[in-house]
Amino acid sequence: MTLAPAPEPRRTVPDDSGTPPAPRTVLPARTARTAGPAGEERRSLASTRGSDRFALLGAAAAALSLTALLFGRMLPFDGVVGFVVVAYAVFLGLYALLVSFDEDGPTIRDRLAGVVVRTLGLILLVALAFVIVFTLWRGREALPHVNFFTEDMQLAGPLDGLGVGGVLHAIVGTLQQITLALVVTVPTGLLCAVFLNEVPGRFARFVRTVVEAMTALPSIVAGLFVYATVILALGFDKSGLAAALALAVMMLPIIIRAADVVIRLVPGNLREASYALGTSRWRTVWHVVLPTARSGLTTSVILGTARGVGETSPVLLTAGFTAELNADPLSGPQVSLPLATFEFVKSPEPDMIARGFGTAATLMALVLLLFVIARIIGGRDPGQLTKGQTHRRVLASRRDAERFESRTAARTPSVRPHAATTTRSTP
Repeated sequence: MTLAPAPEPRRTVPDDSGTPPAPRTVLPARTARTAGPAGEERRSLASTRGSDRFALLGAAAAALSLTALLFGRMLPFDGVVGFVVVAYAVFLGLYALLVSFDEDGPTIRDRLAGVVVRTLGLILLVALAFVIVFTLWRGREALPHVNFFTEDMQLAGPLDGLGVGGVLHAIVGTLQQITLALVVTVPTGLLCAVFLNEVPGRFARFVRTVVEAMTALPSIVAGLFVYATVILALGFDKSGLAAALALAVMMLPIIIRAADVVIRLVPGNLREASYALGTSRWRTVWHVVLPTARSGLTTSVILGTARGVGETSPVLLTAGFTAELNADPLSGPQVSLPLATFEFVKSPEPDMIARGFGTAATLMALVLLLFVIARIIGGRDPGQLTKGQTHRRVLASRRDAERFESRTAARTPSVRPHAATTTRSTP
């Protein structure tokens, strides 16, 4: 690396007046920017390189070609599932071989783990898309009919066409049952999650163990429990309320477990700051912990709702089945969308099967609507207020300012005018 010679300093020559001029600023000469010592390469900080893409594509092409050769020429194998499994196994082996040419052992294992995880995510996405598309496609004959959403099945028989009957009774039953279940599970689940985090001890550990065990509780057991206690022991009839209680038994451990994890993630310095201001524990929970974990608590409620809205056996045991609209959840049998789907698809008639898939599509749309509403209500960031809350906060600030001014005016003593004093001059 050669350096340019330093420029010689300029000499100040006096002008005709004999005063030397002011010194000038001298800039060093510009040198060519060098990349560094010879043979040194700049290290790329990108997560993927061109060789990684080539290794991935090359391993995929080689795996497909080799599997096609094995299935078509060399071995008596056939079947789409076997072809996919063998091709994927060969792809992983070839990809590890190609990566090993440039990387070490830990990097090879990391690349293979990344490929496996992305493959599993892709499989789940494809399966979800297939279920949604297949349900909509099979229910395409029933969904365009308006009566499908505005009528029940009271006057429709198994041989009637799609122009008669609908699933209004199932929609009303699902909405009422899931609403009653949420009324029970949301305050109970959040209160239990707060108790597990804020009041540690042996009893809290026992409750957490019971909640974790109830997470894997079969749905038929929850239905039998409510049937035995509410219907047989207490003498209540089969109704939407009994079905809501059975759904609440299924939803409650999911909400408690998810809310417990979310509240545990709230930073401890927020609690300490609240305690330093002299706030009590429960006021800290109400004004600090719960608003901070609002988004996560909404997710826990969504998970519990997703568990309860698709259950069939608890509703069948506790609410029965009916083809009529029953808007009273306190008495009489009541049907839900999953149960109506189960009953429809059992029929050999094509129109009834189309009604079943249309009912399943309606259930997916209803669940999506509930999730959107839940995200709108509780999906705000911590500390973010709605317009109504902001307006109320401004009004409260104004009232506080007026109250402070009135107290200040009351505490300030009034100034009395002094009497005029007259001075007399002495003679």
